Amino acid sequence: MTTDDQEPAPPVRVLVVDDQRLIRDGIASLLSIRPGIAVVGTAVDGRDAVAKTLELGPDVVLMDVRMPEMDGVEAVAVLRGRAPECRVVMLTTFDDEEYVVQALRAGAHGYLLKDLPAEELAHAVRLAHAGVTQLDSSIARHLTASLPSLGPAQAPAVPLSPRETDILRLVAQGHTNREIAARLYLSEGTVKNHISRILTRLALRDRTQAALRARDLGLL
Repeated sequence: MTTDDQEPAPPVRVLVVDDQRLIRDGIASLLSIRPGIAVVGTAVDGRDAVAKTLELGPDVVLMDVRMPEMDGVEAVAVLRGRAPECRVVMLTTFDDEEYVVQALRAGAHGYLLKDLPAEELAHAVRLAHAGVTQLDSSIARHLTASLPSLGPAQAPAVPLSPRETDILRLVAQGHTNREIAARLYLSEGTVKNHISRILTRLALRDRTQAALRARDLGLL
């Protein structure tokens, strides 16, 4: 079969959840015109989100945090058990670290703020569908800076090489692969390989979990 004969990949099916109608409809409208994305529905709160997810089977749910009836964090926890194949990304105006940690522990695959451009949101949806967990860079920096690190006497041994430890620390500070490469005079490919080994060695899923583990290891 030639490239021209291959069928395009099916669009990413998205459910938008927000208790404010203007925001809910606005996000749905912006995403519906992006290539490779199909908005299959909207929901007004967490309880509605669970019902709509089970009914419509979206690939990705964009979930607000504070909502009546059932908030976003509780809805994520329910969906983790009832629709584990669905990726839930928190999309909110609240950058409180308590919400971030609660959402990630409940099973969210990302925590983003509503002020990001429409194209970046569409890209985030595609990444979530691909299994990539995302954390807004400003939230990552704020979260890691606000969490106390362990003192030297309390810090557990880090099962990483010195170079890997440096890279993990920079990942936790919210730096991109390119920024890490520039700081450590490495190629981006080398940084990417180091990060893959770090995630494997520490049994982590993604950069968000790596940032939290760096905090636990006393690297911040």
